[in-house]
Amino acid sequence: MLKPDNIRISIQREPFDVNAVLDRMRGSDPGIGAVATFVGVCRDMNDGSGVSDMTLEHYPGMTENAIKGIVEEACERWALRACEVVHRVGLLSPTALIVLVAVASSHRGEAFAACEFIMDFLKTKAPFWKKETTPNGERWVVARSSDSQAADRWRS
Repeated sequence: MLKPDNIRISIQREPFDVNAVLDRMRGSDPGIGAVATFVGVCRDMNDGSGVSDMTLEHYPGMTENAIKGIVEEACERWALRACEVVHRVGLLSPTALIVLVAVASSHRGEAFAACEFIMDFLKTKAPFWKKETTPNGERWVVARSSDSQAADRWRS
């Protein structure tokens, strides 16, 4: 399991710099042989409707704890050397970066698997609420069954 100082979770309104996060996460650890990342980006279209912006809300404290639990479970499954999750909240426009999951390990297979695992559970377990502005007004985004199915495959 990772030492606590090798796990970082940040919920923030400000944009993030992917390269800066990766540099900080890797530090000077010569044992890191692979870094897998996922970057989620705000789209201009969802469910067939144009989206002019999206507002992400969360429950402070509860959200960070949920993400910490997801990352800790990934650390129990795979030999990880570092992990960082950055998730934005507030008003976001299309092309804005929303989320970064970055996982470092000695080998690529573990990094890829852990990154995908964390992202699958972020979509289903972390308490975020999304509201989109469309030409027909505002709407809350409902959970997709495909997200639940993706998370379910890790439960076996």
